[in-house]
Amino acid sequence: MRTSGIKRRQRLHLWGLLCLFWVIPLFAQTITLNLKDADINALIGTVAEVTGKNFIVDPRVKGKVTVISSRPMNSDEVYQVFLSILKVHGFAVVPSGSVEKIVPDVSAKQDSIPNASSQEPGIGDEMVTRVVQVDHVAAAQLVPILRPLVPQQGHLAAYPNTNVLIISDRAENVSRLVSIIQRIDKVSDSEIEVIRLQHASAAEVVRILNAISRSEAGQAKAPGGEPLVADERTNSVLLGGDRADRLRLRAIISHLDTPLEAEGNTKVIYLKYAKAADLVDVLQGVGKSQGEEAKKAKAASNGDKDLDIHADEATNSLVITAPPSLMRSLESVIRQLDIRRAQVLVDAIIAEVGENKARQLGIQWAVFDLSGQTAPVGGTNFTNAGSSLADIGNAVIKNTLPSLTPGLLFGAGRFNKDGVSFGAVLQALASDGDSNILSTPSLVTLDNEEAEIVVGQNVPFLTGSFANTGAASTSVNPFQTIQRKDVGITLKIKPQINEGDAVVLQIEQEVSSIANNAQASDLITNKRSIKTNVLAQDGQIVVLGGLIEDRVRQSAQKVPLLGDIPLLGALFRSKGSNVDKSNLMVFIHPTILRDPNTSDSYTSSKYNLIRGVQARSFEDGVFLTPDVPRPKLPEMRELLELPPPFEATPGAAPPGEVKPDDGN
Repeated sequence: MRTSGIKRRQRLHLWGLLCLFWVIPLFAQTITLNLKDADINALIGTVAEVTGKNFIVDPRVKGKVTVISSRPMNSDEVYQVFLSILKVHGFAVVPSGSVEKIVPDVSAKQDSIPNASSQEPGIGDEMVTRVVQVDHVAAAQLVPILRPLVPQQGHLAAYPNTNVLIISDRAENVSRLVSIIQRIDKVSDSEIEVIRLQHASAAEVVRILNAISRSEAGQAKAPGGEPLVADERTNSVLLGGDRADRLRLRAIISHLDTPLEAEGNTKVIYLKYAKAADLVDVLQGVGKSQGEEAKKAKAASNGDKDLDIHADEATNSLVITAPPSLMRSLESVIRQLDIRRAQVLVDAIIAEVGENKARQLGIQWAVFDLSGQTAPVGGTNFTNAGSSLADIGNAVIKNTLPSLTPGLLFGAGRFNKDGVSFGAVLQALASDGDSNILSTPSLVTLDNEEAEIVVGQNVPFLTGSFANTGAASTSVNPFQTIQRKDVGITLKIKPQINEGDAVVLQIEQEVSSIANNAQASDLITNKRSIKTNVLAQDGQIVVLGGLIEDRVRQSAQKVPLLGDIPLLGALFRSKGSNVDKSNLMVFIHPTILRDPNTSDSYTSSKYNLIRGVQARSFEDGVFLTPDVPRPKLPEMRELLELPPPFEATPGAAPPGEVKPDDGN
């Protein structure tokens, strides 16, 4: 029942709206609109009949409209009222050929709305797009000023290349914005003046002027809104603002730019990065080259002082006494030299892969007589077959254990003291050895500073000895002379950073080790060293050098003729072979650390790497002492944490201080 009542009221409103226009004579050109809660689609149909326009209505166009009119309007006025009604309800009309589309405001600016100009700016609330040329002001600077005046569904943008503004909105609002732009786009008398100083320092003058004209916001600016800038290279002040403000500041600058009563002054300049003692010679050289011209220009002055530069190493500062003009030149040189120097992280990668294989097979035999009587004696003895058969036989006769060499040793024989004895030994050996060594020493140093890292042992080498060889009554103290040398990995670098990301590296790298078969009294060391200069880019991996060695050694010993007999000849020969392969490569990886953030990043990566290796091998407790934990690196964030600040309590003294006795 309620729904039918609502539909009945809608039909009555529609019939009332139609009857309103039917009672108007056909020859009349004016109508009066008085609507209350009328459907917007019914209004669109009525306007189409009155104006003769064709409309395409977007499905999102819905709502009720109310119009109160006190006088008749012609068709053009009705159409403008219709556009205003659509604007109030968030809709717009977009012309498209012989029809006009009614769409929401948000979609209208993306459709084919007409382009307006100064000759055809548009009428009323129709949607238009207009390109406004700006002549004297940067168009981009006007965008934040005009943005609050453009509704959300409108569009405002600047194109800096041609210095124009693009505006899409209702025609009336676009005309208003164009009027505002024309008022702002005018030639200003504000300009920049360059004032060259003769006696005073530009930086000091700007500091004084900024202190005078400091704004309430805490930013030092000239009264005209333009900043005061000091050009220390030319000792000039760049002054901006209005003409009156510039005139007042020029008067102050002229009073400040006066010569001192006594020529020459002394300044203490504290350095941030450079070393004061290293800059003294450089500054004295600059002062000598410029001092002659300064003396000629001020020959009439009796108070001229010579250049005097001292370095205070305790505070890393320079104490300079020089005329003002020379002082400015020296300060400019110091500013360019006192800069943060970049650092270089060098990672050296030493990769060595080796393979050793040996094969040995030999047979020795002998026939002999231990009785001392005449008997045939014969046998074979090969030097590449390990232990000698004679040594083994002597050890057996003496009932002692013979010395055995690595490998298989199989022997058989008969030892008879009263007759002929014989013996035979078969020796076989096969050995395989592989090595895979990877060393990655790393080192950080400043640009153009040499650094060295040594990881190894300090091994003693016997260089001489003396023993008591005289008579027993002579007392001589025996002694030995020993020289110690570093054995291990040594990396010495000196980087030079060129303009850009290229690094020139002077590198000395050495890898040394003690040979496995070396005796304590006769040490033998293996040494691999590289000394070179290379050019590498930041982060590039460069190969410094290497060694690829493939060595094969074969030996064969045999009895002539007998050793060549097939099968049976194996009893009269011995063979051995050794194959040694070695692959060694040395690489370098430089990384430029230009700022603290880059240094922190690489430091954290290295720290976390070693902490991760430690964590993987971490166990609860130590073997046989489970109650003692293994040491472990803390996390980086824990390492960087500072102690909490001291919080004073009423009547308490700060740490390190003793509260005075109040006599109670």
